[in-house]
Amino acid sequence: MPPSTLCSARASFKKLPGLLELTDTHLQWTQDGKKAPSVRVAHADAASLFSSKEGAAQVKLKIGLVNDDTGHFFTFTSPQPVALTERETFKQELSNIISRNRSAQDVKTPRPPITAAPVTPTVGTPRLGKLAPSLAPSSRAASVSSESRGPGTPIGDPLHDFRLRKKVLVKAPELANLHRELVMTGQITEAEFWEGREHLLLAQAAAESQRKGRPGQLVDPRPQTVEGGDTKIVVTPQLVHDIFEEYPVVAKAYDENVPNKLSEAEFWQRYFQSKLFNSHRASIRSTAAQHVVKDDPVFDKYLEKPDDELEPRRQRDDDVDMFIDLGATGEDHGEATVEKDITMQAGKQRGALPLIRKFNEHSERLLNSALSQGPAAKRRRVDSLTADLSHYAQIDLDDLHDPQSSAGILLEMQDRQRYFEGRAGTKVAAEEAPRPAVNVRAALMEAKAELDGWAQSLAQMKLERKAGDSALLAMTQNVAARLDVQGRKSDIPDDIFRQMRTCQTAANEFLRQFWSSIYPSAAELQSLAPATPAQKAAKASRMASYLGKTSEKVMAIVIAAQSAGVDPRKVEIGMKPILDAVNKALAFWQTRSQGRT
Repeated sequence: MPPSTLCSARASFKKLPGLLELTDTHLQWTQDGKKAPSVRVAHADAASLFSSKEGAAQVKLKIGLVNDDTGHFFTFTSPQPVALTERETFKQELSNIISRNRSAQDVKTPRPPITAAPVTPTVGTPRLGKLAPSLAPSSRAASVSSESRGPGTPIGDPLHDFRLRKKVLVKAPELANLHRELVMTGQITEAEFWEGREHLLLAQAAAESQRKGRPGQLVDPRPQTVEGGDTKIVVTPQLVHDIFEEYPVVAKAYDENVPNKLSEAEFWQRYFQSKLFNSHRASIRSTAAQHVVKDDPVFDKYLEKPDDELEPRRQRDDDVDMFIDLGATGEDHGEATVEKDITMQAGKQRGALPLIRKFNEHSERLLNSALSQGPAAKRRRVDSLTADLSHYAQIDLDDLHDPQSSAGILLEMQDRQRYFEGRAGTKVAAEEAPRPAVNVRAALMEAKAELDGWAQSLAQMKLERKAGDSALLAMTQNVAARLDVQGRKSDIPDDIFRQMRTCQTAANEFLRQFWSSIYPSAAELQSLAPATPAQKAAKASRMASYLGKTSEKVMAIVIAAQSAGVDPRKVEIGMKPILDAVNKALAFWQTRSQGRT
């Protein structure tokens, strides 16, 4: 069975014209006038991908091979907008292939690269390849470069991806400063720094993996008025791609007339002034405008009759799914007791039928593209499974399942047996203690006597204003004190305050590392290869040694503040919470170390 072609385009290799094709097994280039391909690269040999900058004079694409970074250069020879579209299609397909190769590089042994066979120059006439309806726009195509990932970094492991870590640090300057102060100085390792911050990497990876879908707006270029009263339409590669995808007849006209009969600029100028363009406008008034626009012998032969008959020109050939078929339950309701409303009949105005069907076809294309590009977990299951399984799969939503329960973190207690024995003894003593007998009749009589005259007592009750006034005064003073603090400028210099903030941030990181080695997180408990007790003890001891220097750092900041004329008590008050937390951790570590010895 011959391999199927994923995409093809006119491209030159070593300044020789030819046809570049990507099949389901190889990337191959065939020179014009020859049958056998001169360049043939298997999917498994693709290692990297590069492309020329946007706006360059030539649209180029380079593919690097395994053990051969030189690779092959291809230059797309179609007109600029079409060449850009064709290159982005190849980039998207080859990016997926390279990603699969890198994911399997630890399992498979790469084969030697296939080099190009010698080519001889021939003269060929370039022609425009056909445009596939599912070409990805240039702004949404994903490119792959060998510099985007470090060697040995698995693509499917965002927690060890240097590129993701770099992007997270760029977005969070404070985290980048902490990384520079602790990791770059060798106080903690890279893995220890990112331990507990996996959610930042996963969020960045999720944000990058999201692909922008097709725009829901119908393609309808609007002319712009310029100086002198003239109008113009800016033709961009994205607009050309959208027009070709929305209206294949325009792509057909482009393929048959450019560049033999019309130049590219002349083609678009005449198209936007033709009846064909006005028939594609998303407005009922476009039908009336066709009678004003002049005839065009090139584009008029591509005109189609308006789709305004009772039955649409394009019939649905596939079965409608039961869950979205509005007529599936029509027989269950019986005869209606009221007359049908005839004021909202679709297509009552015949001129609106082409526009309605145009919107329906556009919406169908959007849904089909979303179903084919979305992730498998979120995609609607409309495949040809058995009826019962297919129907159940559509109503089996992930959000309706109970979340998996967490294993939790084991609580370490000192003298655990003594604690439970004490609680058990207290409970037994309370159960064995004699309870005083209650005279129910006497209790009821006493309650009744206390309730006599409750209405008169309630009317005579007076609330003193002293308690309310004191509460109001306290709240007013609190608000005034807060406003005074906010309005007062800080008398601590910026360099002293920066030292205080740096010391506090570093101490917080050491505390986080210390307590994570003592009490592992839930993610570490569920890990396949958690740290050993010896590794945890060594890490805790190292963090404790760092924490022991915190008081010296704080004292140095106090001395520096005193030399700068700042009240040292303010620095001591500001750093007291972090010192208390550090002292508590050091006391815990000292007690634990003495218990082990």
